[in-house]
Amino acid sequence: QVQLVESGGGSVQAGGSARLSCARSGSTSGTVYCMGWFRQSPGKEREGIAVVTGWGYPAVAKSVADRFAISLDKAKETAYLQMNSLTSEDTAVYYCAADESWTCSLGQTFQFWGRGTQVSVSS
Repeated sequence: QVQLVESGGGSVQAGGSARLSCARSGSTSGTVYCMGWFRQSPGKEREGIAVVTGWGYPAVAKSVADRFAISLDKAKETAYLQMNSLTSEDTAVYYCAADESWTCSLGQTFQFWGRGTQVSVSS
């Protein structure tokens, strides 16, 4: 069973940066995974942030594309979300997700989810 563990959350000053990590384990050898980052703030719907294919090709939501970047370390089976110029609007629980898929988009259904990591941005 695939497991995802997020790390790197915490408190950040507005204007600062943070990098989230998502370590994947329990993968089936030879399976290609799409990995993604989502976030949810209290009272708001879950929002897709970025995805990366099993070959490392990224796609980032337009709303954060000028500040966020996603990357993949295939050897470590770990996806990263680099977040820059953070504002209070970025305060949320950030979730990592994975899907056994050659394709990768924010609109697809992801099979596996992490428990999330809180990012709090203070001004």
